[in-house]
Amino acid sequence: MSDSIGFLTRDGGGFTPLPLGISRWSSDMIIGPALCGILARAIENEHGAEGFVPARLTVDLFAPARAERIDVVTRTVREGNRIRVADADVVQNGRSVARATVVFLRRSVQPPGELWTRPESPQPPPVDVLPPLQAPSPPWINSDGQPVGWSSSLGDHQTANRKRMWQYQVPLIAGEEPSPFVRAAMVGETTSLMTNWGTEGIGFINADLTLVLSRLPEGPEIGLEADNHISADGISVGTTTMFDRLGPVGTCVVSALSNAARQLDFSN
Repeated sequence: MSDSIGFLTRDGGGFTPLPLGISRWSSDMIIGPALCGILARAIENEHGAEGFVPARLTVDLFAPARAERIDVVTRTVREGNRIRVADADVVQNGRSVARATVVFLRRSVQPPGELWTRPESPQPPPVDVLPPLQAPSPPWINSDGQPVGWSSSLGDHQTANRKRMWQYQVPLIAGEEPSPFVRAAMVGETTSLMTNWGTEGIGFINADLTLVLSRLPEGPEIGLEADNHISADGISVGTTTMFDRLGPVGTCVVSALSNAARQLDFSN
């Protein structure tokens, strides 16, 4: 794992952003995946337990995280036999700029019976089209009805069609291999891209992320497939299904605010 590739680097007891961790919305902001990842990492490292799955991560991105040092503070909410809950804050200059809650659930046996589930599972790119990714890479995108198929060019997919993504996520911290949960948190934030991206680019900036997992993703490659976009009066809700090479692992939801004055146009 390269010590120079990542969103963040260690800075004493905190972290500072690397160039990959700077937002496209503003050169003075840290990107959402980095904030979601560092919150997930802190809670998992300090509050995770054997036999428990981090089943829900909720992140509130309520203030700009500037492109400078951040610290993370965690606290226990509950330590139960089957349910554990912990919170964390990203702190900058003594002020919280983002916060998260993780609910850990203990693994157990599946109950009997059959249940309805999504009839068509999202699929990764066929290996003859895109061999398994061996290193961090830009996201590969596929859009319904686009003849180009899977490609890493965002400009190929600036349409009103349903989108899906497949990625070997850039590390959160340079020189450190991210855990499956941290990978999922970073990729999950991309739900905003998959659901708020239309014919003129992206005009919404997400204010949060909720990631709900039935299991942790296996392997470094993770995908998202858009399930829905609903918006009115400059407020949107987007949902995706997260999947790996074995199938779906969970659901992601983001709410977002119009940011039309800084629309991101990928056609250029």
